[in-house]
Amino acid sequence: MKTCHRFRRIKAGFEREIGFSEAHAERHAGRPAARASAKYAVSAKYRMAQALNRHVSHCPECG
Repeated sequence: MKTCHRFRRIKAGFEREIGFSEAHAERHAGRPAARASAKYAVSAKYRMAQALNRHVSHCPECG
């Protein structure tokens, strides 16, 4: 699938955010902050999927 620069920018932003959250959860394993970061990473993955699907459905270059 060929994607536009905006799709790649959206995806990169979410992946960076998810990476930060997962790294924080790994560093602070067993603590409440780690559990919160892990949950945030899961919700960010869901939000990324929604944003990318919405983008593909509206973008003439991607869709």
